[in-house]
Amino acid sequence: MDPDLILRWLHVIGACVLLGTGAGIAFFMLTAHRRGDARFIAQTAGTVVLADLVFTTTAVIAQPVTGSLLAWRLGWPLTEGWLLTSLALYAITGLFWLPVVWIQIQMRGLAQAAAETAEPLPHSYYRLFRIWFACGVPAFAAVLAIVWLMIARPTIAWS
Repeated sequence: MDPDLILRWLHVIGACVLLGTGAGIAFFMLTAHRRGDARFIAQTAGTVVLADLVFTTTAVIAQPVTGSLLAWRLGWPLTEGWLLTSLALYAITGLFWLPVVWIQIQMRGLAQAAAETAEPLPHSYYRLFRIWFACGVPAFAAVLAIVWLMIARPTIAWS
């Protein structure tokens, strides 16, 4: 089997996992949050944290590995405009994603504590949720832009 084809396939699968997990996590967290049930939020956030650790982390590691190998094998310099822009967006995505994972863990803990004591969710939960949402939007938009750059490979001058 063609190694370049395998690398492309792995790279595309990684992009699909990043997009799919990101969209799924956002959907489930938003749905749980809108329901307002601390026990449901705690269970959902627990699943979301696990999905981030298993799927997103794997894809986050695989993407630069498969992308670098692919660029090398195809003779694309990493300084090419669309690649450099993709790498910059990837770094930005990571800067938003790392706090999001920590915030999800905190939200899960706050929801668990509220569920165990039959208390309402604390104000700190809602503050964290707003930050989580604010970080998620640009991170997800950056991943969408990266996928577009991978497909279109536009000429971008970095001077």
